[in-house]
Amino acid sequence: MGRYRPPVPKSAPYITPEGARALEKELKYLWKVERPAVTATVHEAAKNGDRSENGDYIYGKKRLREIDRRVRYLGKRLDDVTIVDRIPDDTNKVYFGAWVTLENTDGNEQCYRIVGADELDPKESRISVDSPMSKSILGKRIDEEIRINNSVWIITKIHYSAIN
Repeated sequence: MGRYRPPVPKSAPYITPEGARALEKELKYLWKVERPAVTATVHEAAKNGDRSENGDYIYGKKRLREIDRRVRYLGKRLDDVTIVDRIPDDTNKVYFGAWVTLENTDGNEQCYRIVGADELDPKESRISVDSPMSKSILGKRIDEEIRINNSVWIITKIHYSAIN
């Protein structure tokens, strides 16, 4: 009997226009480029006889399953998400899609953008709207204090990118 794993909570159904374009681009690439190439490889490997010891065939079938799973996910996700393509009326308050600059008591500044779960990238300072940090920042204004991991941060700047 396997170990019980509770279901993963659903992420917020929001995405930026850039994130939606990236998901569509990935879906198109997987479906139009990578899947046909892997299918051709599997077809050629199947011609070689015994499939049980054929690495190209085994790996190719595994890769096809991975591609199909990702294509299904992307198709469903793109149908479910709401593209947030407008700047809010009150730009002095933190909402989805905002770039937020925080300063701690030592004077260190950090800048983050609040994005959807499908487009989070810590290297580019993009944090998920579902993250604890985002939840503590959303709805706040400039000069408001927030507590993150027992440290105090002050919101010093809020800005929104031009929507494409």
